[in-house]
Amino acid sequence: MSVNLAALLYLVASVCFILALKGLSHPETSRRGNFFGMAGMAIAVGTTLALAPTFDTNLLIVLAGIVVGGSIGTFIAIRVQMTALPQLVAAFHSLVGLAAVFVAVAAFYNPSAYGIGVPGEIRLNSLIEMSVGVAIGAVTFTGSIIAFAKLQGIMSGKPIVYPLQHWINLALGITAVMMVVWLCSSESSIAFWLIVLIALALGILMIIPIGGADMPVVISMLNSYSGWAAAGIGFTLENNLLIIAGSLVGSSGAILSYIMCKGMNRSFFSVILGGFGGETAAAGGDAGDKTYNQGSAEDAAFLMRNSEKVIIVPGYGMAVAQAQHALREMAELLKEDGVEVVYAIHPVAGRMPGHMNVLLAEANVPYDEVFEMDEINRDFASTDVAFVIGANDVTNPVAKTDKTSSIYGMPVLNVDEAQNILFVKRSMGSGYAGIDNPLFYMDKTRMLLSDAKKMCEDIVKALEQ
Repeated sequence: MSVNLAALLYLVASVCFILALKGLSHPETSRRGNFFGMAGMAIAVGTTLALAPTFDTNLLIVLAGIVVGGSIGTFIAIRVQMTALPQLVAAFHSLVGLAAVFVAVAAFYNPSAYGIGVPGEIRLNSLIEMSVGVAIGAVTFTGSIIAFAKLQGIMSGKPIVYPLQHWINLALGITAVMMVVWLCSSESSIAFWLIVLIALALGILMIIPIGGADMPVVISMLNSYSGWAAAGIGFTLENNLLIIAGSLVGSSGAILSYIMCKGMNRSFFSVILGGFGGETAAAGGDAGDKTYNQGSAEDAAFLMRNSEKVIIVPGYGMAVAQAQHALREMAELLKEDGVEVVYAIHPVAGRMPGHMNVLLAEANVPYDEVFEMDEINRDFASTDVAFVIGANDVTNPVAKTDKTSSIYGMPVLNVDEAQNILFVKRSMGSGYAGIDNPLFYMDKTRMLLSDAKKMCEDIVKALEQ
């Protein structure tokens, strides 16, 4: 394949990636966006393989890697539950970071194969690009592993803090910059590996202080890091497509992280630097001897059937129980009885951006019934029933009143303003952030303590009677 034809195909692939991002910005166009993304990647991989000068052993190894990796990816995609998508995304991000590290190592020890010089005489700009790529890749790798462990429950989702953590991170960051200068001036292998080790440590130390309430921001932030790592290695490989694709992922992830931080009243730079200030927040309260009103499926069906408007607030508990289909059936029965039913989505509901939107789309919930927090928050005061299914932290009014809380300042859905509240939970335990919710103990709240799917199915039965 000629270089000009390859450049044209890479351009086509880049356009497909841009169209993929555009399509994924809205549920109605997300399927088309995924199609463009797959098409762009297929063109990119096919073009790269076609550029190989000869069909040799190395190309066979690459093809074998594609077959093995593609098979593993297909197997995981078929078997993964929707509840496990956040940790799956984190795990995939770690692989991108690890790939960037491996490419940088290969380029450092065999620069002639990459056209960036010979051992001992690597071009300065290539050393700089290599340093940036390997550093970001190593941070992405270990940071994503920690995020996976927190989401999977392998380690605590609460912030893990220690004395002088930010000063230690700062010292490591300055040391890493010094190692980059040393590497560029002397091409020392010791400096190169110190950069790798410091970046690996920073990835761990920057993510462990970030608590569960901020985990969706962490996922989008690591997505951004993986993009910049790919872009940095793209410069080393002199591959324009990798530079473009990495820059698209990096910039879109950074923009999404900023939007989510703004929606949570979090400092963007504080989250990037490891949850600055999280160590001063309270861990949350204990229910103690507080009393609450427990309701039943029949109570919920009667109350909602005799309402004019019901706002459904889905959360991670809905995802765990896979209750979205039963929830949609319940909503359809209510609409047949003349009840207006809409859905309120908090920007960080679930464990990753858009988690609830994906689940509701899977259940064929009409897009025009799903509203973001800013669009619907003022409607709770005029709503007869707020039906909260598995959401806790995003509805907790403590965020508006308690300055000692770790979620203080985070905008929440105004569920407390509804005339009646139905709260579906497995138990009276606190949410992922470990904070008790005063909504549980309000006189107008009925706690529906059950598996979310079973409760919705029981409500459906009661509505059909």
